[in-house]
Amino acid sequence: MTMTRIGIVGASGRMGRMLTEATLKDEQLVLGALFDQPGSPFIGKTAGDLVGIACDVVVGDDVAAGLKNVDCLIDFTRPQGTLVHLDLCRQAGVAIVIGTTGFEAEGKAAIAAAAKEIPVVFAPNMAVGVNLVFKLLDTAARILNQGYDIEIVEAHHRLKIDAPSGTALRMGEVVADALGRDLAECAVYGREGVTGERDPSTIGFATVRGGDIVGDHTVMFCGLGERVEVTHKASSRMPYALGSLRAARFVAGRRNGLFDMQDVLGLR
Repeated sequence: MTMTRIGIVGASGRMGRMLTEATLKDEQLVLGALFDQPGSPFIGKTAGDLVGIACDVVVGDDVAAGLKNVDCLIDFTRPQGTLVHLDLCRQAGVAIVIGTTGFEAEGKAAIAAAAKEIPVVFAPNMAVGVNLVFKLLDTAARILNQGYDIEIVEAHHRLKIDAPSGTALRMGEVVADALGRDLAECAVYGREGVTGERDPSTIGFATVRGGDIVGDHTVMFCGLGERVEVTHKASSRMPYALGSLRAARFVAGRRNGLFDMQDVLGLR
């Protein structure tokens, strides 16, 4: 059996370590390369040093050179860095799984353009459970399409730099699409002061940041006399890592194309 070689950027970070651990435990994948920022104290350390599992793959800072040992790169960094890595993957003909969030329209366009040449999995959340929730939300919104106010509440750790989360925004898009609305026109991001009565056509968002919360998301359909809530709570980052590895196996052997976790899981 041919093993898919995985490269991981941001190796010393929380997700990087989780991805490294999950890859080393996966029987269908092999760790091909680890990368960290130039100047990182972890450059030259091994995967074993990072996660305590015997492996002599060394953390480097030259992604372009290291891609020769990689079939699929997994990136959970930040938009600017991810776009640089995306272009390097395009040049090298290497697939990429993107878990980074917070892209502007220009960045998303660059991802779509690269996918014409290489396989790309780009999703706001890689966890299998969250992607099941997306499917459930589509069903719920179609059934609860009259007389229900929709609010989305998300909570993450204090270090997260974008808000609302990419997952919350995707939840809003799924609900809006099911209702025939445009999220860009009906979203309300936070409320303050005398706001007047709630416009029933809107979808509200509330953001919480604090401590080490991995990721909580709840979509509320609030009717008269009842409330339906669809919730996903992550207690560790492992679900994101395991979903990313599933995505890496999905793109193995593909020539190009833009995919998300709905494609990976066969939920379309």
